[in-house]
Amino acid sequence: MIGFNYEDYDGLGLAELVKKKEVQPIELVEASIKRIDTLNPKINAVINMMYEKARIMAANDQDGLFAGVPTLLKNISQEVEGEPITAGSKAFLSYRAKTDSEYVRRLRKAGILFLGQTNVPEFALVAYTEPAQYGPTRNPWNLNHTPGGSSGGSAAAVASFMVPFAGANDGGGSIRIPASYCGLFGLKPTRGRTPVGPNLGRSWQGASTEHVITRTVRDSAAMLDQLQGHEKAGAFHTPKFEGSFLNAATTPLNRKLRIAYSISSPIETEVHPECRDAVIKSAKLLESMGHHLEEVDAPVDGHKLVKSYLMMYFGETAATLTSLESILGRRATFRDVEPSTWLLGLLGKATSAEEFVLSIREWDKAASQMETFHETYDLYLTPTTAFPSAMIGELQPTASEQILIRTVGQFGLGKVLKKAGIVDQIARKNLARTPFTQLANLTGQPAMSVPLHLTEGGLPIGVQFIAARGQESLLLQLAGELEQTDLWVDVRQNPLFKKTTIH
Repeated sequence: MIGFNYEDYDGLGLAELVKKKEVQPIELVEASIKRIDTLNPKINAVINMMYEKARIMAANDQDGLFAGVPTLLKNISQEVEGEPITAGSKAFLSYRAKTDSEYVRRLRKAGILFLGQTNVPEFALVAYTEPAQYGPTRNPWNLNHTPGGSSGGSAAAVASFMVPFAGANDGGGSIRIPASYCGLFGLKPTRGRTPVGPNLGRSWQGASTEHVITRTVRDSAAMLDQLQGHEKAGAFHTPKFEGSFLNAATTPLNRKLRIAYSISSPIETEVHPECRDAVIKSAKLLESMGHHLEEVDAPVDGHKLVKSYLMMYFGETAATLTSLESILGRRATFRDVEPSTWLLGLLGKATSAEEFVLSIREWDKAASQMETFHETYDLYLTPTTAFPSAMIGELQPTASEQILIRTVGQFGLGKVLKKAGIVDQIARKNLARTPFTQLANLTGQPAMSVPLHLTEGGLPIGVQFIAARGQESLLLQLAGELEQTDLWVDVRQNPLFKKTTIH
């Protein structure tokens, strides 16, 4: 195709070119590979290339809505048969996937081609992407800053136009946080909407869901159409949306919404002025569009929810470390994983079954409270994060914390830490920057991060909208309208894109 610029198109745009035979899938694959090879040394978004498999698949006829469109998969849970998937950890370096995940099967059915896997923090446990095994991923808006996590590699790849969208999942904000930091659109679907199998029936007790990070609303909506549907091994099932999410994203709202908003942290920690301003500015825009805005906090106990989230977090990490025995052929030790991961596992082992069950009950209580809340308010608007993107290395444990972690890890002092109240301190520190996203994970609600603000320093900040369970279509309708406003951040403004447009 004469004058074809790969960067000018989203996923649906590229698919339309293929459908019209104006471009061949192999041309899209090679264009994507060229951008990855040029930009990845700068940002370290892709840690496993699958180029030759993609080239072979591109030579075959492709069917599906996204036929011939290249993408990247997240290096955890999105398994491709025969390929390594390490979850960001050296402990999994020898592992090869025995089968495609259901997520991958559905993307294949849509005609999508896989070029590789994106970087994640070890076991996707933190909201920044700096695994010891692969090194930090950098934010295309400022290479000294993190793109967030745990889908940080995917967000960086999409923001640098390596691919139009990339695989992601969200167990506590891992789609929405990196979308916010990278000026992208990030939708976390309703629990049970998208597949997590076949090796699991639930991921993080249902807190985590699979989807993508995109540059355009319509790509996210169209991908949700491809991914949704019954999964026979799934522990949770959301009734299939009988309409089209893609149509919803391009259909104007036929009524004015009642939207509650808050700029207060649910755990009473600091919220950066830029993040507060992003919400206030968005609220004014929504009011100018005719919607009714009211400042109201969600009717949940934020502190109890954070503790219940952490109980799951600790327990899941402990279970992962125990399951390493089948990979390593022996019990995992302190040296097999990063020190912070080992500490989380120890805290999980020091958590009783009783504590775990009581924590899950808090999820259900909050879900009921939010369903009642949404009888009055269509949506709940908050900052996506409480602070703009941190500097690379800023969120790593301090020297004194590293000494404590190593000591606790080597001597197995998890119970001592719990009794000393250290867990609450860790929780407050780790979630102070990102206290808004976990609510939707625990209640199972859909939520989205929308890019509506740039800081004075030129970093994007997203705002979050949460809807009642099953109401992704409402979120997508609003997002489609917001995408046409002047507040919507154009990801082409990022300096890395401007300097490296490739023809």
